Amino acid sequence: MLAFAVRRILYSIPVLIVASFIIFALGSASADPLAPLREKNPPAPQNVIDAETIRLHLDQPLLQRYFSWLGGIFTGDFGPSVVSTANIGADLGDRFLVTIRLIALAMVIALILAVVIGVLTAVKQYSKFDYTATFLGFLFLAMPAFWFAILLKQAGIEFNGLVGTQAIYTIGQASVPPPQGTGAYIADIIGHMILPTISLALISYAAWSRFTRASMLEVMNSDYVRLARAKGLTRRTVMVKHGLRTALIPLTTVTALDIASIIGGAVVTENVFQWKGMGDYLVNSIRMNDVYATASWLLIAATVVIAFNLIADLLYGVLDPRIRYA
Repeated sequence: MLAFAVRRILYSIPVLIVASFIIFALGSASADPLAPLREKNPPAPQNVIDAETIRLHLDQPLLQRYFSWLGGIFTGDFGPSVVSTANIGADLGDRFLVTIRLIALAMVIALILAVVIGVLTAVKQYSKFDYTATFLGFLFLAMPAFWFAILLKQAGIEFNGLVGTQAIYTIGQASVPPPQGTGAYIADIIGHMILPTISLALISYAAWSRFTRASMLEVMNSDYVRLARAKGLTRRTVMVKHGLRTALIPLTTVTALDIASIIGGAVVTENVFQWKGMGDYLVNSIRMNDVYATASWLLIAATVVIAFNLIADLLYGVLDPRIRYA
């Protein structure tokens, strides 16, 4: 298993390097950090533009800027921002902690729901429960992320109006100023996470539950499952120990591939609920033509995507030992 993991890690390194170069090259070609200075009325003095050109390393060739940026990342220097007082590395670190708790919790909830609902709908195929779960799944799947988030936010506002108090938080990732005491602070964080997590989790669950159902139906009709039943094993034992383990392989693949969509959904969700996370940081960086900040954000997103695909490769070996020894 260790050799299998090492091979997958080694395969991921060149992928990340190529991705980092593409990200930086496209970011540099698509935005001019000096455009706001040139478009000011009256225009900024030429000596100011020249000084910013040197500070942002725009006087250097693309490859030199790329290797300088890539080398600085290992020391925590993500390059200069268009805002001279900003520290891209520190800002990304703070924003990442805000976003990752939303993504992690939403993924856990979505996976649990997808496995439970997917298995039950497969076992109770063509039942009322199956039709109801299928209808709700397609309903959540058809809803755009921003629209569903807006609906949840409006529902929270209406509910607060009915009860006459702030029972559900609809703005921000935490109260300002934060409440005193550890328990109150944790409760406040959880309260602010309810609606964004529901928004992100249900949309992801809708697609994953369909994959789980289809995979489970295919496995349950396979020869080795019939053989296990013929040996006298109970339906539950066959389903859990023989069927579910194999059926989770397609779900693992889909989850790893959908991580990029989840990050994109988090960007939309954070903007709807006004979270100061990675999504808000990306939007502001693009708006200000901040090449280094945008490229650093995309590099972190690419690293997360590659890491989840690496985890999926390792899980393949756990779920099916034949993959590990192939």
